[in-house]
Amino acid sequence: MATDRVSADRVPVAVMARAPVAGRAKTRLAPLLGAAGAARAHRQLLLRTLQTVQRSGLPLQLWCEPSARHRFFRALARVSACTALDQPAGDLGQRMHAAFAAHARHSNAPLLLIGTDCPALDPQHLRQAAQRLLDADEAVFTPAEDGGYVLVGLRRPQPALFEAIDWGTDRVMAQTRTRLTQLGLRCSEMPVLWDVDEPADWQRWLSIKPAPI
Repeated sequence: MATDRVSADRVPVAVMARAPVAGRAKTRLAPLLGAAGAARAHRQLLLRTLQTVQRSGLPLQLWCEPSARHRFFRALARVSACTALDQPAGDLGQRMHAAFAAHARHSNAPLLLIGTDCPALDPQHLRQAAQRLLDADEAVFTPAEDGGYVLVGLRRPQPALFEAIDWGTDRVMAQTRTRLTQLGLRCSEMPVLWDVDEPADWQRWLSIKPAPI
């Protein structure tokens, strides 16, 4: 898939987003914040992620769970320029691959995909990842301190990267590196970042949280 005529600002960012519903969002923060507080924390992180993408200048795709028709996502769509889509059924790997496959059906540009729980991710990270895919790489990852990853970018869909991975464990990035080698893909890694999953992560974020963006 040729990308030589695609500029970095045409590389979209797909954000996998869950509506901030108490009891369903950021449940591992509930022992510290309560169910409602965890949902509010999730909402903060989600909105920060969308602002980061907007500041990067890259197009935004919002993949919504439970659906783009949820009132939270309808409100977002009214005030932001984004494409809102329903996340399909399946495990995390199947849902991520679906985003890459859907994008490839109508565009020859690479795609970046992120979640909403990495406040350390900034606009420059996104632009650098996009440029790596345009320059030479077939895949780019931003590993997470917990053994997963917070960003994956692909020049074209690679379904095998998302199959038989132990999602939610500290083995995700290691297993993915093995799969990349097996597939013979040219890949680079961005600097390791951290995400917010546990109460200690939230307290870490509060200790360094900058002014609103």
